Amino acid sequence: MTLTPAPEPVVPGPGPDAPPTAGGPRTPEPPHDPVPDPGPVLPRAVCEAALTALLLFLIVSSVRWLVGPDPGAAAARPAVLGCVVGTLLALFMMSPPGRCSGGHLNPAVTLALWRLGAFPGREVVPYAVAQLAGSVLGVWCAGLVWGPAAGRPPVRHASVRADPAWGDAAVLSAEAGVLVGSTLMLGALLASPGGRRVLPYAVGLTTALVIGVLGPLSGGSANPARQFGPALLAGDAERLWVYVLGPVLGALLGAWLAGRVGLRRPSR
Repeated sequence: MTLTPAPEPVVPGPGPDAPPTAGGPRTPEPPHDPVPDPGPVLPRAVCEAALTALLLFLIVSSVRWLVGPDPGAAAARPAVLGCVVGTLLALFMMSPPGRCSGGHLNPAVTLALWRLGAFPGREVVPYAVAQLAGSVLGVWCAGLVWGPAAGRPPVRHASVRADPAWGDAAVLSAEAGVLVGSTLMLGALLASPGGRRVLPYAVGLTTALVIGVLGPLSGGSANPARQFGPALLAGDAERLWVYVLGPVLGALLGAWLAGRVGLRRPSR
């Protein structure tokens, strides 16, 4: 999950005119600054695709080397992978391409930012397409580098799988729940004066915890792009709809809840 909005939104307030004074008629408030234009969407979408591709390449590479012959290390793998992915996300968000695009790397996060009023609605689809395309590209490149080992069990292109005891409804609820919490965290940080400065670290820590805790249970994806490329190239798309729909529903519900508690700006 990665989540810095590309533009720095300036939210206009509808405030009423100043009350009349003893000196004469009402004095209107000075106009608010307009929302800055972030520029053409294509360069930013390309940054999203490139960062997502690099993220998935490194995830597949990490899984390739974490899944080894020592069964005693299996319990530590989700925690290690979570730390790796969380650190990568924080670094990517603070990198120049991440600052250019906002470093979402997650279609559900892009959707959440739109519903929070911090991202233009017209750019949600280009960003989502770029992120999903980057997912496929990154996994495919990892397959070229690591050869057949990347596609064979137990690596399987790093496609996440839930514990057999977890049915579709349980996985869907877990994926949605993570995005509800993440979206509320987003809304709170974006509404805070210093929230943007700590956002990459908060995202990295949250991602590490999600993978470490939910990885062995629901799979701990919480990102349609995280599972899209791996599932397609591994031929493991039977449950892909759960890992796409869950985060999307969670993002929408989280943004709605953020609006109820006053954390949502007017959508653009």
